[in-house]
Amino acid sequence: MPEDLALAPASDIGMNDRQRELVDKVRKLGPTWAERAFKYDEDASFPFENYDDMKGNGLLSLCVPDQYGGLGADFPTYCIVAAEMGRWCGATALTFNMHACSALWTGSLADDLDMSGQEREQHEERRKEHYRRIVEDGKIYAQPFSEGSAAAAGKAPFGTLATKVEGGWLLNGKKIFASLSGAADYYGVLCTEDKPDKSVRDTLYIAVPADAEGVDIVGPWDPLGMRATVSRTLLMKDAFVPDAAELMPRGVYFQAASRWPHMFMTLSPSYMGIAQAAYEFTVAYLRGEVEGLPPVKRRMYPTKQIAVAEMFVKLQQTRALFERTINEARVDPSKEERLRAYATQYTIMESANELCRLAIRTCGGQSMLKSLPLERLYRDSRCGSLMLPWTAEICLDRLGREALYEPGESDDD
Repeated sequence: MPEDLALAPASDIGMNDRQRELVDKVRKLGPTWAERAFKYDEDASFPFENYDDMKGNGLLSLCVPDQYGGLGADFPTYCIVAAEMGRWCGATALTFNMHACSALWTGSLADDLDMSGQEREQHEERRKEHYRRIVEDGKIYAQPFSEGSAAAAGKAPFGTLATKVEGGWLLNGKKIFASLSGAADYYGVLCTEDKPDKSVRDTLYIAVPADAEGVDIVGPWDPLGMRATVSRTLLMKDAFVPDAAELMPRGVYFQAASRWPHMFMTLSPSYMGIAQAAYEFTVAYLRGEVEGLPPVKRRMYPTKQIAVAEMFVKLQQTRALFERTINEARVDPSKEERLRAYATQYTIMESANELCRLAIRTCGGQSMLKSLPLERLYRDSRCGSLMLPWTAEICLDRLGREALYEPGESDDD
């Protein structure tokens, strides 16, 4: 479609030069990713070729701090770049989120948190090696959360346990929906230190090598959408990892989850990109500009024009909230900023699917064909509201409760 009609998920207005440069890297790769997405979706296969592209363009180190040889993207820059990825291939963007967070959380986010001098020194030494693997060796990190319990939502300790032994840890447990399963070189596993009276404060964040003894990937993978994430089940049976595998010092992950809540918003840019892609396809289809289809124009019908107007309004509303929220993300946000983060996550996940629904209705019967991207965009977008740690239901629950109650307040007061 004409360039002046292609609105990026985060508009160029307001971007700094560095952000624009990084987004342009993805835009150059994007059309090829969009072509490959059909096959990845059909086969439920991982987008290895897209990751090769990222490696060749330095994007695997997007969130590695620049002093370690990375591109040094901060939180808003990551979100802008990831949204552009989602515009071309939602599953690539979503899996990249799992990889990028291993550097984002241990980098600029961890720098905002409280650590003792010894913890800071230890963290510095350990993250240096993790970053080296990404920058020099092109290693890929995953970040499995879910266990089929309340742990991923922060309401209970993780069931995956880490037992302290000489020189390291023994890990035992299971992670479901472990994205990048079979593709990642390291799994950033959230687990609980095995000791009496375990609590969420005892959460550890440990990089487990994919080839470690006792690590296995099991089960089928044939979901509704986001099929190319290949999120099979990760099993760990007495898997040993050395002390240096800790991605954060003991207790720091709990501090991060409490004080840097926007860290759990990093899934949403993928769906912001999907929403943009649905709108752009609809405009191109009605203008008769979809490659491979006859150049038939359908833009003259008032019902089509109204539908596009509705889509444009919803897209702008969603993007405006997205851009505001990612730029106010910080340690110890205000109550309003924290509530707005929940509202943004909910809005993006629901609006992405609504925009895809409107796109299918507006484009008509051909949109159901797997030779066109809309039906995949619809299926992928429907998955967003289900994703932990901030599902749509959790966002609404926290919004209502935290708006009406101050911390520690109850109806008995």
